[in-house]
Amino acid sequence: MKLTAVYEPAAEGGYTCWVEEIPAAISEGETLEEAETNLMDALKLVLECQRELSDQTRSQQSVKRTLVLAA
Repeated sequence: MKLTAVYEPAAEGGYTCWVEEIPAAISEGETLEEAETNLMDALKLVLECQRELSDQTRSQQSVKRTLVLAA
C-alpha cells in the first residue's frame, strides 16, 4: 500500500504538507525534502497517538493483531 503526500507551496515560503489518506498527518518545511522528513515524523506521531488511544479505550475482551499492508 502506498500513501499520497501533498505538498502545497506556502505564501510565506516553503511548503505545507499532509497525507491524503490520513488527514491528521500534517506538517511543513522550507524545502520539499525537509517537508517530507517532517511529514514522516508527523505520520509516525499520529499512528503512535492512535495506538495509545486505542489501548486506553478498548475492552479487556478485545483481541489485537498486527496487520501488514503489502502491495
